[in-house]
Amino acid sequence: MADDDDEGGFGGLYEDGHWVWDEQTQGLLFVSDLPPARVETVQITTKAPTGAIEFRDDIDLIEQLRYKRRYQRKPTPGQEDLVTLQDIKDIALYTAPVSLLSPMLIDLLHLPTTERFLRALIFCCAYYLQISDEMTTRISELETKVRTHDCEILENKYRENLSDLRLLVAKEYCIMLIGGGDMRRFHHMGPNKKRTSLSDKDARLFETFVRMAVQIVYLALGRRNFRQIELECHRILKSEIFNTVEHTLKTGYLSQMMPEEHKVLLGTCVHHDKKLNTRSPLMNEVFCHRPIDFRLMGLGVVKYDDLKEASRLHYLYLIVAGPEEKLKRANMSVGLIGMPRSLFDTMLQPVCRTDSKSSKQNVASSYGVAMSKSESRKSISQGFYPQIYLPDKDTKELNMFTIRLPSNTRDPVACESSPATSLAQQVHKTNEAVC
Repeated sequence: MADDDDEGGFGGLYEDGHWVWDEQTQGLLFVSDLPPARVETVQITTKAPTGAIEFRDDIDLIEQLRYKRRYQRKPTPGQEDLVTLQDIKDIALYTAPVSLLSPMLIDLLHLPTTERFLRALIFCCAYYLQISDEMTTRISELETKVRTHDCEILENKYRENLSDLRLLVAKEYCIMLIGGGDMRRFHHMGPNKKRTSLSDKDARLFETFVRMAVQIVYLALGRRNFRQIELECHRILKSEIFNTVEHTLKTGYLSQMMPEEHKVLLGTCVHHDKKLNTRSPLMNEVFCHRPIDFRLMGLGVVKYDDLKEASRLHYLYLIVAGPEEKLKRANMSVGLIGMPRSLFDTMLQPVCRTDSKSSKQNVASSYGVAMSKSESRKSISQGFYPQIYLPDKDTKELNMFTIRLPSNTRDPVACESSPATSLAQQVHKTNEAVC
């Protein structure tokens, strides 16, 4: 439908007015005969969100046309129109309750560190949902099949992949907590960290940001599995003890997991301590004693010239900070990010809703992905984006660029003295300099 047809119900652009000659511009100038419209003032509060915060999902056609005219990002001429993170953030802000919004929150959502955090969180949740479905299927098959050593190898691979993806989220989350780089002015003790802590203000900003981040992930993953996304986001950001969503819903989903599921989905980097000393799962991933390629800590900030195109690190770089055009060329997507926007309507709802299976297969075929029947069945529950297949780790590179923390310490200063450790310290200093 043409834009003229879309705007037909709102009146013409040059109605109820007359034209005059402007001497300064030496051209015609349209002057409206209508009285000046009253500007509606909206009081935006910064009160901490309490109870259930509902976003508007029932946007009617008039509201969609208004959003398309005034707020939707216009495609760049000469480039393929792909879904971007900005598109998803715009819809989340447009459908958010006014009481949730504040100028500081809107500024926070548009910083490079926050955008890397959101992209990593979207991809981590997408892979978490995929592996969760896979583990549910594997557990149900135990009734007729016998576990072998190959099962352990495959499940360990899933666990390591999830740990690396949580580490991508954790590195940006650490910058937000310490007020590094572009997050400096949002620190609760001020940009110079010298004033008294504004703990109440920081708590309000954090809670609203977490709620907005959950909604952005939910939209980016095709509006599926909201409760599962919300529970997992609160768990990795706040830990199990301070998971307010779980305390409210009382689902008991962690206690209902089988030991194999618990090991894969939650990982082994778990440190139980007293309540006030408890670290979130993201912090546990940073200080975990498993072999970690330290270059993961600098993706999107430090430029690595020696990344191979098909390597795992280059794949993760595209996820965190790669342009949408490169995602499309590599047959990748971060949820809906990097997919053609023509597949979705104004509110990023899939255009074809009548046959989900055929719609998903059309999306997969546009990415050159051949789907089996089992993959098609799993993809329907995950949304309209391709399955995730992470490249395997390079053993040689992992041995060269590895941070090894002793298992009996939680202090990164007590790392083993090794070339990888000294390089990691250089990356940390470079990170601060770049920020």
